[in-house]
Amino acid sequence: MARIVGGIGASHSPTIGFAKDTGKQSDPAWQPIFEGFDAIRSWVHEKKVEVLFMIYNDHITSFFLDHYSAYVLGIDDVYLPADEGGGPRTVSPASGHLGLSQHIGMSLVADEFDMSFFQGKPVDHGLLSPLSMMSDANGPWPGKVVPLQVGVLQLPIPSAKRMWKFGKALRRAIESYPENLNVAIMATGGLSHQVHGERAGFLNEAWDAEFLELLEKQPERLVNMRIAQYAEKAGMEGSEVIMWLIMRGALSDKVQLVHKQTYAPSMTNIATLVFDDLGGEPDAAAVKAHQEHIGFELGGAAALQGTYPFTHSRSHANLRINRFLHALVQPAHRARFVNDFEALATDHGLTEEEKDLIRNRKWIEMIRRGVIFFVLEKMAAVLGVSNPEVYAAFRGETIDQFQATRKVSMKYSVAGGEKLKEIEHQ
Repeated sequence: MARIVGGIGASHSPTIGFAKDTGKQSDPAWQPIFEGFDAIRSWVHEKKVEVLFMIYNDHITSFFLDHYSAYVLGIDDVYLPADEGGGPRTVSPASGHLGLSQHIGMSLVADEFDMSFFQGKPVDHGLLSPLSMMSDANGPWPGKVVPLQVGVLQLPIPSAKRMWKFGKALRRAIESYPENLNVAIMATGGLSHQVHGERAGFLNEAWDAEFLELLEKQPERLVNMRIAQYAEKAGMEGSEVIMWLIMRGALSDKVQLVHKQTYAPSMTNIATLVFDDLGGEPDAAAVKAHQEHIGFELGGAAALQGTYPFTHSRSHANLRINRFLHALVQPAHRARFVNDFEALATDHGLTEEEKDLIRNRKWIEMIRRGVIFFVLEKMAAVLGVSNPEVYAAFRGETIDQFQATRKVSMKYSVAGGEKLKEIEHQ
């Protein structure tokens, strides 16, 4: 079974990445930043950590205000550096652990957390500032990550208590994963800082020291604080430290402090923290019961004849072709699809197999492969094919045979405008 070996707390200020990329290791003004992360890196090596579950917030880079979720779990195998305005950092991509991330996602939903999921999105300094500090002279840290993006910038946001409960659910999820893995929970963000308004530049080192002490010894006091109290003590943006309660909630009641350091050179009190988890082995019966709990809702669905549940694994394996067909909602892409398919498909990196599936309208084969119906519906609309014709193809029937099984013979589509009229009058 996977095992949580401990917890890490680390600031994710862009200051950290800037210091790394510009070689400030020997500069006295920047050196304390590197010393703190040296301690984290040494502990990660000592504990043979294989996966970092990284809790961070995106800074309106990959996640914009038009669709802003509270908890977004990464379910990808690679996470590229994001361009935050001046070009992406020259750092190694983060490698994702597909199996663990998909298992955690299933477990959290089973525990009634309404999750969102992401893949194919780059990650910004919220994740990369601390992760890039795991590299050394021999290259990048060789382990894998499972990223959790927490929406803490557009109010309302989850409470400190909700973060704590999330951590408890996260522990159940990780400990029920069947592969033997050493996992560390890494919370990022903070400490005190504010970067907007007349209060920009606010720091409160006394509160930061108290926060870290309470996190170790009396986390329940932090759990019961309101967001406004965090904003008052730590600055509005500094209230993101509630994410550290996910990490602490995922650990045992008893932890051992391994390392703690703060350094406030400019806008943010930059912190590094390491806890050993002192909890024992999980109860085997409880683990088995939770595994059954995770699979309860979908138990037997995959055995239904002619049914292909669209799981995270199917989604990940077919993201490219699904993304290509989803782009048919864009007029320019749609026009090229009709008039210059081969070049368009090549530009989007489709394989010859994927091109053949689309080119020859292999509707059921695409479903079996892992293309979701709702992009096929868009493809059909572009081609002037009604939905019932697609359903008939799925069943290996002519349109007349399919319509004979319906109470009313009718054609319809998601198309609009002239295309809709064309389908209606076929």
